[in-house]
Amino acid sequence: MLVVFPLLAGSVSAEEAGPGDLAIARSLATMLQSARAVISVNQDRINDPDIGDKGLTGAVVLEAAIANYEKATGRDPRAVDPSSYEGRLLKAQMDAVVAVVEAQQATINAKGTGFKGLIPATFGRLVNEAFAARVGTQASMKVTAPPELVRNRKARADAFEAAAIRDYLQAADWPKGQIYSAIVTEDGKPRARVMVPEYYVPSCLTCHGGPAGELDVTGYPKEGAHEGDLGGVISIGLIPQ
Repeated sequence: MLVVFPLLAGSVSAEEAGPGDLAIARSLATMLQSARAVISVNQDRINDPDIGDKGLTGAVVLEAAIANYEKATGRDPRAVDPSSYEGRLLKAQMDAVVAVVEAQQATINAKGTGFKGLIPATFGRLVNEAFAARVGTQASMKVTAPPELVRNRKARADAFEAAAIRDYLQAADWPKGQIYSAIVTEDGKPRARVMVPEYYVPSCLTCHGGPAGELDVTGYPKEGAHEGDLGGVISIGLIPQ
């Protein structure tokens, strides 16, 4: 994939992340998206007040997430060398998926309760937090968005992310789907920062579409977004490879 990484508003190095960094970032982003998709397609089941045990255990969700990942990448994430940097991060991410789902069992299986609040965005944030607890400074993952779309303060963009979104990912001439990356210095050490754009699909518009201002099921006002609009960014930080 052709990727262009010009200097970002004087705030980061002009050096782009290397191909190894980009491959790992794409792998982690795909796993997050794969797990989130399982929660998305099971929203009706999760929110069904007439069903108690939904059968959505951590193992079940991870198995479906792995199937999604394999379909997207053509490889089994469990086959990645567990001693490699990518292998360690993927293992931590998959463990995080299981841990989050297991921690949410009482909520998922609450009979007599409709909307549970375990939407894909919330699930993704919880997985990223559990991932962070497992990898420490070895890597970071966050889903952020243009400032006008951020609903949770924890998802607010930092200076690098805000500049990348404003100057590149939101630019009219930025190729759709193209990532942005740069090597930056953080705490005196080089860091590969990779920004993977995500765009609204029809299922997102239930909460983020129109009419703008109308409250969605979570109680937030809808943004009036359209299919294909930039809706979020998976921001990944890695030790340069």
